[in-house]
Amino acid sequence: MRRYMRVLVLCMVLAIFSALYVCSRLSSLGTSESVAVVGDIAFSRSASLQNDVGKIARQWPETTGPGDLQDYRHGAGDTVSSSAPSPPPQRGRGREEPMHLAVVACGDRQEETLTMLKSAMLLSARPASFHIFAEEQLHQGFREQLDSWPSMYRSKFNYTIYPITFPGENQEEWKKLFKPCASQRLFLPILLKEVDSLIYVDTDILFLRPLEDVWALLSRFNSTQLAAMSPEHEEPRIAWYNRFARHPFYGTTGVNSGVMLMNLTRIRAAHFKNDMTSVGLRWGELLVPLYHKYKQNITWGDQDLINIVFHSNPENLYVFPCHWNFRPDHCIYGSNCDAAKQEGVFILHGNRGVFHDSRQPAFRAIYDAIKKFPFEQDLVSSLLAPLEVELNRTTHTYCGQVHHLLTQNYGPTLVDIQRSRDQDR
Repeated sequence: MRRYMRVLVLCMVLAIFSALYVCSRLSSLGTSESVAVVGDIAFSRSASLQNDVGKIARQWPETTGPGDLQDYRHGAGDTVSSSAPSPPPQRGRGREEPMHLAVVACGDRQEETLTMLKSAMLLSARPASFHIFAEEQLHQGFREQLDSWPSMYRSKFNYTIYPITFPGENQEEWKKLFKPCASQRLFLPILLKEVDSLIYVDTDILFLRPLEDVWALLSRFNSTQLAAMSPEHEEPRIAWYNRFARHPFYGTTGVNSGVMLMNLTRIRAAHFKNDMTSVGLRWGELLVPLYHKYKQNITWGDQDLINIVFHSNPENLYVFPCHWNFRPDHCIYGSNCDAAKQEGVFILHGNRGVFHDSRQPAFRAIYDAIKKFPFEQDLVSSLLAPLEVELNRTTHTYCGQVHHLLTQNYGPTLVDIQRSRDQDR
């Protein structure tokens, strides 16, 4: 019996020494090597990048989602506010799944945002869900305006208003990157976890085609594509990225992110190649380190970061033609958007403030016409006809000389919608 007791004691002593040895080795590893864990993968890297990736997990906890953002949800026609997320849309239950449209509004962009949303609802028949990220002082104004729209429009959409939310230690930097709060769109895949796909647009956008036509572009993605944008320029000789950029960019002339379709489910699942690590990083793991590496070299803020991402991952991007994101650059030096010449302009992008000054009167004419149009008036006599009069006064400018492209689709669409209304009365 004593022999067995001695063996048992010996085994216990050996087990204790083995445990102490393992602990000492783990402690040594933690202090002698720079190891970072991204997802389920551990790899060595520089201390600065390790710190960046480590911060992300703390700044974006797994619980972050629409319900954690103290949002304000209003259904189609109701006026109930709630911080609880709405249930995801149900397929095959008789009600058509809504199209998701996201926008970020800060500063003086509230009226511009409302005009953009108005342009979408004037033409669209399918239900839509608006995701509006805005500064706190703008929330009440958005609710009052959207809830005051006539029921024939208000019944077609619901909306959610979210506060502006950025990673903790860099909030002010992110907020001021290029345009006020525009970089919020970078974090939509992280914040809108219940949403599968959406259309993101800048506030200075006007829809000249029904929203469902834009939404249909998502169905054109192949198995690897997870986002869609248009080229930044059509003519390399006057393009910005290939002449001046000090960072990588997509393709020949870069892409413009003012109109961006996003399959959020695919973005959340993807691992993106990059020039910082030898392994792919998830979207939420990539943004902060990428910003720290290139912040001294970027000019156009978050759009530059998006270009850097898709420079390394071109197979993930679907590029749609310029008439889905028609800007002054497409006509200010002469018409250079071939798709618009053939099919007309589908989406008008009034970047650089041209909706609000006299530099491009054709762009401003369309913005003013939509903004001032009384919802319940005749779309042809009260919107299209006066718009054509104003556009005919802009032919002294290059863009004004091709103003027929702006109404080539818009005009017939308004006529068809008004005819349908008249028949239903």
